[in-house]
Amino acid sequence: MQIISHPSPNFGDRLGGHRPELIVLHYTAMTDLGKTLARLCDPRVQVSAHYLITKGGAIYHLVDEAKRAWHAGQGQWGGRGDVNSRSIGIELENSGFEPFSAPQMQALTLLLIAVQNRHAIAPKGVIGHSDMAPDRKSDPGARFDWCALAMRGLSVWPSLYVKQVPVAKFFGAARAFGYSVDDEAQILSAFRLRFRPQASGPLAFEDAALAVDLANRFAVDAPLKPA
Repeated sequence: MQIISHPSPNFGDRLGGHRPELIVLHYTAMTDLGKTLARLCDPRVQVSAHYLITKGGAIYHLVDEAKRAWHAGQGQWGGRGDVNSRSIGIELENSGFEPFSAPQMQALTLLLIAVQNRHAIAPKGVIGHSDMAPDRKSDPGARFDWCALAMRGLSVWPSLYVKQVPVAKFFGAARAFGYSVDDEAQILSAFRLRFRPQASGPLAFEDAALAVDLANRFAVDAPLKPA
């Protein structure tokens, strides 16, 4: 695993005694690596992440893991804010409209294993920016292979067995899993972006079944009762 030190001045102390319990994945939405690094290190912009992984698989280390990088904004996950103080942020060099390269995904896999082991972060703690800020963000986007991460035990994925579940169960289950915004349309959009990126139209029983499965197995707090 090739790690290049590239310190950013954009960080602070973690607040409230928080330690990393989440890993938030982002895409850069930029096409020039030099400009991306410059932005993440520009004190006028006040944006940063702990790591940036290039398309070629190089890993830039920007902010010490003990510090609070500025990547998560005002989003929430599991009903709790200040995600910056509770997370490690990883940027992936990608426009948001292209596949993530094999070297990049391999580097991400190795980095996740190391970070999760260092901080005892469970697979359910690996989330996307769109999960905790669905009103503003769509990264890492529909082209990101969440299922591949889950198959390696690094994130979570719903059961492939989909049973008939009342659609009314969807929002309670999605919130139990971690989605925290009030707007139900935003919850559905963010959930589908990650778990059903090809889906469209009204809320369906497939959405509810997948959400209930995730909530039962990976709820932020106690699991829901079986459907």
